[in-house]
Order: sequence, then structure tokens, then C-alpha cells
Amino acid sequence: MRKAHLFLAPLALAAAIPAFAQTAAPARSTQNPQIDYTAFAALVSELGPVREARRLPWAEFARAARSGNALLLDARSADAFARGHLKGAVNLPFTDFTAEALRAVVGDDPARPIYIYCNNNFSDHRPPVPLKSAPLALNIPTFINLHGYGYRNVWELADVIGSADADVAWESAGAN
Repeated sequence: MRKAHLFLAPLALAAAIPAFAQTAAPARSTQNPQIDYTAFAALVSELGPVREARRLPWAEFARAARSGNALLLDARSADAFARGHLKGAVNLPFTDFTAEALRAVVGDDPARPIYIYCNNNFSDHRPPVPLKSAPLALNIPTFINLHGYGYRNVWELADVIGSADADVAWESAGAN
């Protein structure tokens, strides 16, 4: 009987190996040089304190966004932008960010002040500014990406406002 167990044990192990191999994660043979999560994570870590220092209350944000050669950038979809946005804002959807597209909108001066906002800056919680999941609010990737593309003078609206608030200049398609 003991000889039978010694003979059957290797067979059981051999049968289990293919089952294990099928459930193991596939090995990665190559890295995509056009996707660098490690660099992205480092940029996020580096920009945490920078972003916090660049968040402005509404009154200061609105005044600064209207001054000099400042750019008020709305990175929401073109559809959401057309349905309503802060007056004077320029739209470049986040999904369209490339070096060329940013240069076309921002211009050739990487030091130009850029002011950003997103859905989560509004208390309306309905189209065109429905509430997004807080960790995924568009301000965060917009700030990170602008810095990553070399734009360092980026400022973010810190407050929650209503699109119909008395001191908010809001416009939508067909409005002047």
C-alpha cells in the first residue's frame, strides 16, 4: 500500500501543475514605452502640496481668471461646456489634451496663468454639472496633466458655488 501512495503522489502533483498554470497571471514580456505609470505616480506625489497651494476661493479665483492674459480653462466635454460654463471660459476637453492641442488653446507661453474648475465646484448636481466621485473630480487630473505638459502656473477653484449664484457669471448655448 505504501508503494501505491508513493506512485500516486507524483501523478497527483503532475495533474495539479497544468491547473495552477492556467490560473497564474501571464508574464509580461514587454513594457509599453508610451505608458509610464511610475512617472505618473511620482508626478502625482510631487504635485500634492503644489496643488494645495494653488487652490483659490471663488472671489479671488474669479477676479484672477479675468485679469491680464489669464486663461479660464474648462476641461469638461464639449457637450457639457455647450450646455453651460463660467463666462469667458475656453473649452478643451481633458480627453483631447496633447502638447499640440494645449499649445493651440493656451498659446506659446507656458507661464500663462491657467484657471481650472470642474463639475465638483458646483452645488447644482444636475446637467451640465452633475457631481462626480470626489477622488475622480476632473480638477485633479487636469491639474496634473497641465503640469506634466509644462504649464506650471495653474490655479484651481477651491469652493463649491452654484451656477445661478448672484456673483457667478454663467453662460450656456444661446446665452450672451
